[in-house]
Amino acid sequence: MALWGLTLASGCQESNSPQQTITSPSPSVTAETSKINKTKVVVTFLPMYLFTKAVAGNSAEVDLLVPPGTDIHDYQAKPDNVKAIATANVLVKNGLGLEEFLTDTIKNAENSQLKLIDASKGIKTLKEISAVEEVADEKDHDHDHSQGNPHVWLDPLLAKQQVTNIRDGLIAADPSNKATYEANASAYIQELDKLHQEFQQTLQTTPQCKFITFHDAFPYLATRYNLSQIAVVEIPEDQLSPADVQKAVNAVKKYKVKALFSEPGIDNKLLKSLAQDLQLNVQTLDSLETGDTNPQYYFKAMRANLQTLATGCK
Repeated sequence: MALWGLTLASGCQESNSPQQTITSPSPSVTAETSKINKTKVVVTFLPMYLFTKAVAGNSAEVDLLVPPGTDIHDYQAKPDNVKAIATANVLVKNGLGLEEFLTDTIKNAENSQLKLIDASKGIKTLKEISAVEEVADEKDHDHDHSQGNPHVWLDPLLAKQQVTNIRDGLIAADPSNKATYEANASAYIQELDKLHQEFQQTLQTTPQCKFITFHDAFPYLATRYNLSQIAVVEIPEDQLSPADVQKAVNAVKKYKVKALFSEPGIDNKLLKSLAQDLQLNVQTLDSLETGDTNPQYYFKAMRANLQTLATGCK
């Protein structure tokens, strides 16, 4: 229902006849009206927010379900998530089985008008680890990636496909803003192309570089740029066990690994000790599951990843 900020005022004027004054809507009312009229979009986690906000700009209201820094793999839905989906027009997810909490959450929201955008639609997936062989035992992997590794957003070219899928979904849900969505997506895709070229040019000097991470997030990035990720084991919340350490030592020796990568926010003394023993520096690779909500953060974080890879693989 539209909100009107029209007021009628009469008063004594110097002229002989009273005048009718119509005031403009107040800024607060105008902003509230604009917000009400916008398509409401909810997205699952940070990478999907960055892409969706880049495409939507100010033409849609975009809200994030899972706070940055929260593990999306094991996330348990909150009542606010159900409420947000219940009142949304569009839901954007990464897909590939990553957001397991969505199935029941969408059901509980009972929103028959909700349009769902699967950002990974049409993307050919890789298996969980892109190395020659798996180093970790199956029990070491907490996440069931039965639909393929879901971390496609870390490959700039696959990120382009996700942006395209989001653009097309927003246009279908909100055709009145088609031109805006197309223009915004085109600009963001151009930046992704530039980022891809930077990765190609920088990493062509480090072919077949083998690196260890403790999160199986980078097989698409590695495959795209002729690197080899060897994921050993997830980093426990407290510390690595002696068995985990031994697996890492064995992998480094077997594959002659040049780099050992942790993730932002991980401060594991045992991991640092391991790196010292192996004479490797522990560096940080960002999976973009934590960080800034500005869409440009994607490029900042990915360029930092590029420099980390280039340094670690020398």
